Amino acid sequence: MIEIGSTYDLVVVKETDFGVFLDAGDLGEILLPRKHMPDDLQVDDTIEVFLYLDSEDRPIATTQTPKAEVGDFAYLEVKENTPIGAFLDWGLDKDVLVPFAEQHRPMNVGDSYLVYLYLDNQDRITATSKIDKVVSEDDQHNFYPQQQVDLIIGNSTEMGFKAIVDQSHWGLLYKDEVDQRLSFGQSIQGYIKQVRADGKIDLSLKSGQQIRDDHSQAILDYLSGHDGFAAVHDKSPPEQIFELLGMSKKQFKKAIGGLYKQQVITIEKDGIRLV
Repeated sequence: MIEIGSTYDLVVVKETDFGVFLDAGDLGEILLPRKHMPDDLQVDDTIEVFLYLDSEDRPIATTQTPKAEVGDFAYLEVKENTPIGAFLDWGLDKDVLVPFAEQHRPMNVGDSYLVYLYLDNQDRITATSKIDKVVSEDDQHNFYPQQQVDLIIGNSTEMGFKAIVDQSHWGLLYKDEVDQRLSFGQSIQGYIKQVRADGKIDLSLKSGQQIRDDHSQAILDYLSGHDGFAAVHDKSPPEQIFELLGMSKKQFKKAIGGLYKQQVITIEKDGIRLV
């Protein structure tokens, strides 16, 4: 089913002086204005277009690419404040409206905000900055550890950064595991670190293998700077390992296990040694 607010490949069915009409199924024939069509477009050609409503609420097509479609989150700049709300730049000739009732806080011209695009009860593409009413916190999802996901940074908490996972659920990046600058509204690739018993999602910016590689490198760096020896091993207290290498005992054991298999280190009764 073809709907307003999405991109489709549509067939040209008629040409006029002011553009071409496209077959949009249940929506009927929709105009693609001449200013947005390639010069060589002809009847029976197929063209990729985005569908929205014009200023008179009529369906219209464009070859312009919006920064977000209906059902997407985006970080958009306010271009204008009006008596009905704020208009945001989303890449099309017609800006998208955030009504006052859908503003989490008053919006200022020139500032950017994280918003979600949806269709109102008149099929007009509208945005809301009340993200919490759209993003789910429930446990009804199918995410699993080490799954690669797309993240949008939402906000910061005492524990770290809340991020929208694959446009659907909240997840948490712990601040002591983030080694790069993150900004509100930023899109970034990440991984599911773990799904807790209550269904809440812990995130990481690195895959499990990348983390293990980092820990292995940290151990090798320490050994290289201390005559090839570290006075900790798999039976050492967790506190001692953390104080020496800055990682948990579980992380340490996985790392030295890999290094031992690669014959990079030996494990002795009083520590580990670089081969």
